[in-house]
This record gives sequence, structure tokens and C-alpha cells, in this order.
Amino acid sequence: MKPLFFQTMLVPSALGLCAMSTAIFGCATAEPSRELVDARKAYAQAEASPAAQLQPAELLTARQALTQAEEAFKDDPGSETETHLAYIAHRKSQLAVADAEISAAKAAEDKAEAQYREQLEHGGSAELQRTKAELAAEREARIAAEAKAAEALKSLEQVATINETHRGTVITMSGAVLFPSGKEQLSPSAKKSLDQVATVLISTPHERTLTVEGYTDSRGKDSYNANLSQKRADTVRTYLVGRGVRADQISAVGRGEESPIADNDTPDGRAANRRVEIIIGKAGAAAGAPTGATPPAP
Repeated sequence: MKPLFFQTMLVPSALGLCAMSTAIFGCATAEPSRELVDARKAYAQAEASPAAQLQPAELLTARQALTQAEEAFKDDPGSETETHLAYIAHRKSQLAVADAEISAAKAAEDKAEAQYREQLEHGGSAELQRTKAELAAEREARIAAEAKAAEALKSLEQVATINETHRGTVITMSGAVLFPSGKEQLSPSAKKSLDQVATVLISTPHERTLTVEGYTDSRGKDSYNANLSQKRADTVRTYLVGRGVRADQISAVGRGEESPIADNDTPDGRAANRRVEIIIGKAGAAAGAPTGATPPAP
């Protein structure tokens, strides 16, 4: 019979085995989150798409975001940081693809239109008709790309009211849905609604301004209402940026109790006035006056 100490040396404890195997192979292999798997797939699709040529800067941004998510997975698998960064990487890859599609459609349309004008001046009838048909096809492609973005916007109707105004597209969300009474912290249900909004805003062309405006009812002091509305607007902007909206594209403004859209003398009216508006500015134009404001006289 071998001495006890010799047996102990030959048969390491279970803990020792795990430590040894961890050093060599790892006791268990951590699985990436569903968000990270989706982000990897979205980036691979974006890299193989025309975005590589048409939107290289946005594709690089998507790659950097994916790298951050991969590092978070390596450091702390399954953490909230990993899923959050993976979500951003996924959306940025989708944005690169969407912008590339719009750019390609617009470039093709411009080229066809230039050819059409040239044929009007110098070309024959057959060439003119062919170029005219090409121009019509390119316009249809651009319209289809814009319709895709409009479809995403329409999906927001379940969580917000959407109106076309002289300032652009105004997405109105009830303050009662977003915030507890008198608070600037988002409610749990608000984050789900804002996730849908973020998905649409991410696909908005960079040249269009995005403005978050906070409003209150008329109860309370003017200074308190102005401060609360600014904090709420800042909270919504910060959340949207965290979900992948460009920080340099979106701003936040607190409007306080100005520009009511309903009667402040009734509970329903005050509830309607406690709102957050997200304005998608028109192409080539900055966000204008608030919805309920009277435009300046000529």
C-alpha cells in the first residue's frame, strides 16, 4: 500500500483539476449573447454590401462598435455591457447598409437624369426613350429605398403620434408614458418605446437634424417647468445616443410650458401638454419653432 501523501499527489482534488483544465482549456466556454451574434451577422452583411465602397466611414464606425462589443464579451461574457454594445454595433451596421442603398439609388438617378438631358440635346429618338426608361427605373429604386425608411417610421404609430409639419416629421410621445410624475428618469416601459424610435432615427440621413424637445403643463413655477422639461429632453437624447443615434446629429431643448397643444384647464389637456417631441428636420433645413408656437411675422 502506497503512503497517503503519495496518493494525494497522484489524485488531485476536483478543484485542482478544474483549475488545471481552466489554465489549459477553460472549464466551460462562454457563449456570446444573441445580440452579439446578430451584430456579427449584420456587420458581415454590411461588409459584403455596397456600403464598403459607398459608406466606408460608417462601415468603419460599425466595425469599431463591434470590436468594443467583442472586448466586452471577452472581459465579461453575458454582461449588460456586452449586449448594449452589441445592439449599437448591430444598428450601426444596418445604418451603413441603408445609407449605401440610398446613396446608390440617388447616384444612379442623377446619372440617368444627366444622360436623359444629354439625349434631349443630342441623341436620337431610340436612345432618348431608352435613357428615359432608365431614369424612371432609377427613380423607382430611390422611391423604394425611401419607402423602406417610411415603413420603419410607420411602425412607431403604436407608441407615438407622427405628424408632418413645416419643421419636418414630428414624433410626439406622452410624458406620462415616458416618465413617472415629476421625475426625469425613464420608466421601464419607456425604454421599449424609445428602442423603436432609435431604430428609425438611426436610419435617418446624417444631413437631417434631430431635436428632442421636452414640454410640461402650466402647473408649477415657470423656472421649475423649464428645468424639468430640459432634464427630460436630455434624458431622452442620452438614451437614444446610447442606442446608436449619432450624438452630433441630435440635440435636446426644454420648452417648459410654452406651446401647449391642448387646454391646460382640463386633466386631459394637461396630460397632452406633458409630452416629448422628436423632430426629424427636413433635408437641408434646421429644426424650427415649436409645434404650437406662432411663426414670426414677415
